[in-house]
Amino acid sequence: MDERFNRWLLPPLLALLFLLIVYQYVSPACPGAACPRRPPASAARRGGGPEEREEEEEAATMPRLAAKFPFARGELCRRVRFDMRGRDVIVFLHIQKTGGTTFGRHLVRNIHLEQPCYCRAGQKKCACHRPGGDKDTWLFSRFSTGWSCGLHADWTELTSCVPAAMERRGCAGNRTLR
Repeated sequence: MDERFNRWLLPPLLALLFLLIVYQYVSPACPGAACPRRPPASAARRGGGPEEREEEEEAATMPRLAAKFPFARGELCRRVRFDMRGRDVIVFLHIQKTGGTTFGRHLVRNIHLEQPCYCRAGQKKCACHRPGGDKDTWLFSRFSTGWSCGLHADWTELTSCVPAAMERRGCAGNRTLR
């Protein structure tokens, strides 16, 4: 009996199980126009078009979020002048799981500058010197200075650590932190 089961019944049962699993993951829960969607009562009374109804439905399902940090428009749209030849320093705040490693690499390797960062093959740190200088740096990041303020230093740690770290490196740096 056991041998007969393995030879004749097991392959069709496994095939059926496979098809059920594939159907579960491949088939849509509600295919295209087959799903009945009732318009909101207000749209049915007004006689609004289907586009208006869809917009209303989307707006009704979107959660209302209160502004947590209400920045003024002028603050968000301000222009900040960065003087690479002067004493300004860009401090890169690395936030985990946000693409910061990729962005940090692009800062030192792919930006077209008057004097690009010098990166040696096989090394993670690059030298990002100011144009005309050979010691002072314009970028404070893990790819230019290393983890000078600790691994994944937050805003508070960076604001207290960067001036001292720049002085240790022999860079004057800008005292105005932005």
